[in-house]
Amino acid sequence: MGNFPTPQEGDLADLMLSGQAAAQVKAESIDYVTLDLTDSQLCDLELLMNGGFTPLGGFMTLADYTSVVRHMRLADGAVWPMPIVLSVSKTFADTVPEGGYLALRDPEGIMLARMRVEEIWEPDLETEAEAVYGTANPEHPGVGRLKAQQDIVCLGGAVEGLRLPSHYDFKRLRHTPAELRREFERMGWRKVTGFQTRNPLHRAHKEMTVQAATQAGSHLLLHPVVGMTKPGDIDHFTRVRCYEAIGEHYPPGLMKLSLLNLAMRMAGPREALWHALIRKNHGCSHFIVGRDHAGPGSDAQGVPFYGAYDAQELVAGFEEEIGIVMLPFAEMVFSVDRGRYFPVTEVEKDEQVLSISGSDLRRRLREGLEIPPWFSYPNVVEELRRSYPPREKQGLTLFFTGLSGAGKSTIANVLLARFLELGERPVTLLDGDIVRKKLSSELGFSKEHRDLNILRIGFVAHEITKNGGIAICAPIAPYAEIRQQVRETISARGAFIEVYVSTPLEVCEKRDRKGLYAKAREGIIKNFTGISDPYEAPQTPEITIDTSEMSPEETAEEVWLYLEREGFLT
Repeated sequence: MGNFPTPQEGDLADLMLSGQAAAQVKAESIDYVTLDLTDSQLCDLELLMNGGFTPLGGFMTLADYTSVVRHMRLADGAVWPMPIVLSVSKTFADTVPEGGYLALRDPEGIMLARMRVEEIWEPDLETEAEAVYGTANPEHPGVGRLKAQQDIVCLGGAVEGLRLPSHYDFKRLRHTPAELRREFERMGWRKVTGFQTRNPLHRAHKEMTVQAATQAGSHLLLHPVVGMTKPGDIDHFTRVRCYEAIGEHYPPGLMKLSLLNLAMRMAGPREALWHALIRKNHGCSHFIVGRDHAGPGSDAQGVPFYGAYDAQELVAGFEEEIGIVMLPFAEMVFSVDRGRYFPVTEVEKDEQVLSISGSDLRRRLREGLEIPPWFSYPNVVEELRRSYPPREKQGLTLFFTGLSGAGKSTIANVLLARFLELGERPVTLLDGDIVRKKLSSELGFSKEHRDLNILRIGFVAHEITKNGGIAICAPIAPYAEIRQQVRETISARGAFIEVYVSTPLEVCEKRDRKGLYAKAREGIIKNFTGISDPYEAPQTPEITIDTSEMSPEETAEEVWLYLEREGFLT
């Protein structure tokens, strides 16, 4: 183990103004250009202002960005592996005077900080993807976010903080780096091992963290991320309740729970090094790096984006320079023979071991199956079941897509009646035509407006689904990318079932009671799906139905039978 200085000796970046200086900035801000920050930018700003991103003093200029992307160092040579940039549209950038000030605000319009715009510059997103994430594959969530940015530039410059973002949840568990350092000093914790997670913790995690702290002769900071994580992750409200539940099983006085409002990039090895630096700023002397740390898993072909222990190798190379001891751990498995958890590297070849994958755990929760006590504690499982009940009690979105006249609305109405007859869960129909009149009356039929209409439908369906209801959506939804975005949003809190009504174009035209296809053929109606605008058919829908030779009742029955087979109906 390295013998590094205690983290309390390091200075934190102090970007917060107070007193007269803060009052003066607020008075001057009436003349500033204003930027309402995205969720990710809010996370970054908070950790800039509270010192979590020490030694950064603001959003990166081109020199720092280029050096970080190429060398994992700031322009002055300090180790820093992750770009921290403020991306805006080129249109917005045209309103910002270089050398002037920018007011940074939260979604409610509250000014959190001001930034001197020292430089307006263009990022090299292709190089960034390859260097930071090790891939240009948009299936990687970090790369996907990069590639979704179009016509953007970055604003670089120093930040002066006025107030930290407001958090109304779990306030007792939110601490700045300075607050944690003072708390460790008050409790006499000279060595602290940090543990990063974005998942609920079970017995294997508890055993690993206790072993790590014992190995280091330290106490333990359980420091989960409650900002932005991987799409589809369990929501942080459920996770924090699970963390509090498992905290009851740690040795008294060993562990402290604190929440980190970080926007993860899922960048694997580089992110592990970034996490280590952040935990050092929060007062940690040691940091656990486990198997596939901060990796997003595998691509569509099942190929992992990162090697299982690539992160450990990278962090080990910087360990002494950054001044924090890395504790490498392998995957933990339960030994039936010895009745305990061990790293997989310490298990004999003929030893019987057990483990449950994350996907298997989710399946067991969905289907109401037993989760064995060797895997998790009953009070943790109870919290998970509160948020993720069996399928017959879950919220559900049935998302119909297909050409105009394919039969979507008719099938949806048949199903609506059947659900209402059953009376087990509240059900809402979001028909495409009705939503256009009631929710999106001001929108046209450009791609941008079509996408916005589907996002609105997706938002309403998400709210219904996460609260245990059934949303039946029946828009045309011609574009695959926006359908996938809606799927990811809803799937985080319930079931999403895509029903592709594949009725051919010629059949849809024959059914055209409103004469819309004829008008589209004559050019009277512009941007008409299937005629003058494309329809991108789903590649892997849960259900595909052609209504050409089936009655509405017959097609609805196909959907109903699927729901019964998959356990969504009692």
